[in-house]
Amino acid sequence: MSEKLAPEKRHIFLHNGEKVFEWDQTLEEVNIYINLPPNVHSKQFYCKIQSKHVEVGIKGNPPYLNHDLFCPVKTDSSFWTIEDDIMHITLQKRDKGQTWSSPILGQGQLDPYSTDLEQKRLMLQRFQEEVNHVFPP
Repeated sequence: MSEKLAPEKRHIFLHNGEKVFEWDQTLEEVNIYINLPPNVHSKQFYCKIQSKHVEVGIKGNPPYLNHDLFCPVKTDSSFWTIEDDIMHITLQKRDKGQTWSSPILGQGQLDPYSTDLEQKRLMLQRFQEEVNHVFPP
């Protein structure tokens, strides 16, 4: 299988100057990384992924994130994990190859230059996949 072009860096989603999460994307998925607060047991956190919405929080408290997604996702192959005090949410894109300018609809959009770079990187990744499919190494 071809080696995928990994994202060069994570994008930072800020709200009122504070980092809410970091994110990146490939042709097939969007990854969200949330630094979790200390002294809260991992079983207290929850993440609810719907086709056009994500909700993240600590049980018994108002949600930390409760937003519509930029584009629909495949819920049956989207998931979340916690490792080293970081929640990693993997959202499987419903439309492979679509460039997301932000995981959250209407907020934290990448600037046009960064969006263009993401589109070019994903196009190159798709081209490499197609070439390797037609002409296996």
